[in-house]
Amino acid sequence: MDDKLAAKLRTLADAAKYDASCASSGAPKRSAGVDGLGSTSNGICHAYTPDGRCISLLKILLTNYCLFDCAYCINRRSSNVKRARFTVDEVVSLTVNFYKRNYIEGLFLSSGIIRSPDYTMEQMMLVAKKLRREQGFAGYIHLKTIPEASPWLIEQAGRWADRLSINVELPTEQSLKELAPEKNGATIATAMGQIKERITEAKEDKRRFSPAGQSTQIIVGADTTTDASVLQTTSSLYKNYALRRVYYAAFSPIPEASAILPLKPPPLQRENRLYQADWLLRFYGFTPEEISSGGDNGMLDLEVDPKLAWALKNRHRFPLDVNTADREMLLRVPGLGVRAIDRIMTVRRHTTLRLADVARLTSGVKRLLPFLITLDHHPTKLSDRQDLRRLLVAPPRQASLF
Repeated sequence: MDDKLAAKLRTLADAAKYDASCASSGAPKRSAGVDGLGSTSNGICHAYTPDGRCISLLKILLTNYCLFDCAYCINRRSSNVKRARFTVDEVVSLTVNFYKRNYIEGLFLSSGIIRSPDYTMEQMMLVAKKLRREQGFAGYIHLKTIPEASPWLIEQAGRWADRLSINVELPTEQSLKELAPEKNGATIATAMGQIKERITEAKEDKRRFSPAGQSTQIIVGADTTTDASVLQTTSSLYKNYALRRVYYAAFSPIPEASAILPLKPPPLQRENRLYQADWLLRFYGFTPEEISSGGDNGMLDLEVDPKLAWALKNRHRFPLDVNTADREMLLRVPGLGVRAIDRIMTVRRHTTLRLADVARLTSGVKRLLPFLITLDHHPTKLSDRQDLRRLLVAPPRQASLF
């Protein structure tokens, strides 16, 4: 790699680090004539597949030049950051060379807006098209699509990419107007709806179009939006656009920032709690209202995870009898995951479960002790345990639940 290309890579890999939606879950396997791969450093992000494998993706921007002037973005038009731009062929060459050297297993490509949304989208689409058609690239490709671009270009991008994503960026329309007035929430929603329709049609017609679905990203902490509002937006996105994932990125203060932005980033634990809450929305049947009720003033509890926070606010529902409780309520027991509950539902048809039986089905048995009744375990009613929260958040050596 020559020095000029290496300098571009350093700049545009660093510029891409603010996008959290870099994952490959849900992508089908392709037949490939290239050997398996490992990982490296510059521009490499690690993503996890549904079976738990960690894979490496080249994560870069096509360019960090941008026509837009979003207040929260380091690459905004008015920013004084060092600029760089790849050509289509340079991205193709980098991806193929990294792939052959076992550095990566795929590409995550985003971009600032140059010339026009259509021009930028066409350039990114051509990267994917050339990789597939001219290089026979069988690795994973994730393209960050531009909602203002022509639907035809997004259609073409979906033919060559495994996943498409459009960042909603901010959790409310009002925040978008204040911090990114050149972006339009309705345009973003329309583009996401069109991608959803194309994915559905492609499945019915048994043809390729973004087979790993679509995802999005929400920036947290750049405005005063509460976690409750973020979760309402997330729930609506999953319901209306069948997204595979919503990613959360804690706002990071940037040089020469606008006066309307906060001076400090939000606690990183807030981002973590939102991911845990997202899991409860998708797999545990919780509503946004239930999750946010575990905290105060619309914000999630930073000391304990959202499931435990909800249980502590609803002590009158516990403890539950593992041998008789319905699945919906077992999903709300701290320490019990979906797989463990499915096993419990199967096993209890044939026998009455003891604590040791539950311990064999889940690794979270210590967390569930105050919340679950078994044949040989009868904890005190939680309404009588006013010290329970303190014990659950205390260091392990200090905590005692009996």
